Amino acid sequence: MMARLALSAALAAFAFPALASAQDIVITNATLAIGDGSAPIENGTVIIDSGTVIFAGPAGNAPQSPAGGTVIDARGQWVSPGIFMPLTNLGLWDVGAVSESNDIRAGNSRFNAALDASTAVNYASQHISVSRAGGVTRATIAMGPSGSIFAGQGAAIDLGADTDAVMEAKSFQLVLLGEAGARLAGGSRVAAYAEFANSLHEAKAYANGNWAGEDALLTRADAAALVSVIDGSQKLYIHVERAADIRSVLALKQTYPALDMVLVGVSEGWMVAGAIAAAGVPVIADPLDNLPAQFEQLAATQSNVGRMVDAGVTVALGGLSGGITGPRTAPQFAGNLVALSKLPRASGLTWGEAMASITSVPAAISGFAGRYGVLANGAAGDVVIWNGDPLEVFSAPTRVFIDGVEQPLTNHQTRLRDRYRDLDQSDLPKAYDW
Repeated sequence: MMARLALSAALAAFAFPALASAQDIVITNATLAIGDGSAPIENGTVIIDSGTVIFAGPAGNAPQSPAGGTVIDARGQWVSPGIFMPLTNLGLWDVGAVSESNDIRAGNSRFNAALDASTAVNYASQHISVSRAGGVTRATIAMGPSGSIFAGQGAAIDLGADTDAVMEAKSFQLVLLGEAGARLAGGSRVAAYAEFANSLHEAKAYANGNWAGEDALLTRADAAALVSVIDGSQKLYIHVERAADIRSVLALKQTYPALDMVLVGVSEGWMVAGAIAAAGVPVIADPLDNLPAQFEQLAATQSNVGRMVDAGVTVALGGLSGGITGPRTAPQFAGNLVALSKLPRASGLTWGEAMASITSVPAAISGFAGRYGVLANGAAGDVVIWNGDPLEVFSAPTRVFIDGVEQPLTNHQTRLRDRYRDLDQSDLPKAYDW
C-alpha cells in the first residue's frame, strides 16, 4: 500500500509541478490595458500584494511597493488582465472523436437540467494548458444539449496549473430556444416554448411542495435544479438568434420577473438592440456570425456587436459554437471589431471596448464584476504580459499570472514545437522517407 501511495504521489508531482504561492509583484514600464473599457496607459505600473491587485495605473500615481516584492520591468511590453472566456467547453473533452474523453454531451441520460458540468472538469486537459498559454485565466463552461432544450448547469473555472479548477459550480443553467430548441422539443418553436413553460411550472410546483410525481414530465432532479432559476438565484443563459425569438424571450420577464437572463448567440440582436438594452439583459455574442449560417440568422452581420454596444447593450464575446474556444481567437475577434470601426458604414468597437468584451464584461456577466477581467484595486492578480498589442494577431503572452502565481506556458504543442523545430535530416525517425 505504501509503495502504491508513494508512486501516486510521484506521478502527481511529475504531472503537476508545485506552483509557488501568491507573490508580491510590481510590474513597471508597461503599456497598460486596465480592461475596463478605457484606452491603454503608457508607462503604467501594476502592484500585486498577496495575490490581489492593489494598484494599476500611471507610474506617477503608484503608491509605495510592498517590501521584498518581485519587480518586473516590462520594458514597454503590454500588460492586461487575464482573458475571461464565457460559455466554452474547456476541460470537458480531450479528443472529440473519442467518446470516453468527451463529456460535452450526455445524449442517453435521463437527466437534463440537473446535469452539472463542474463534475467532469479535467484540470489536466491540454485545451486548458493551451488556452492558459494564450492568456486565458478564467472561463465559464457548459455542456451542449442532447435530449432536451436544457443543457444543464454550467460552472466557472480558473485555468491555473493546479488540481482545483472549479471556482463556482452550478453558476448558470443553459437552455436552447429558436431553431435548435425547436428541433429538440419536437420540431417547432411552439413546442420549445411549451416545454420551457411547463418545466418552469413543474419546478415551481416542486418548490412549493406540490410535486406531481409520475405525472410530471421532468424528473425530480431536473425540477429541483430549476428551482434556483425561477427564484433568480441562478442565471439562465438562453441561446436564441432570430430577432422575433429575442423579443419572445424578453417577454418572458413579464411572466417570470425573477429570471436572471443572459442571451447567447443573438445574431440578429442589432435589429432589436433597443429592446434588449431597455430590458437590461446582457448578451454573450458569437463574433463569427457575420453571414447567415441558417434561416434564423438571415440578418447576421459583423456589425452586430458594435450596433448593440452603441444601443447600450452589455456585450461579451463568446459562445459554444463558431470555434472560438482557442487561446488566440478571442483577442483576434476582438481586434477584428476594432478594425471594423474603421470601415465605412460598419459598426465596430473602440480598442477599450474590444478589450473589455473579452475581460471585464464577460466576468461581470458571469457574476464576478470587479474581481476578474480587470486590473483594479481589490481584483484578483490575474495578469498577462504580452510582447505586443494583445488584440493584434501576432502578439503573444510572455508571462501569465493567476492570483499572483506565475503559470507555466508549456503544453503538448510547445513541446512538439521545441522537439522538432531544430532537427536536421539526420535526426528524422527511421523509415521517415516511406
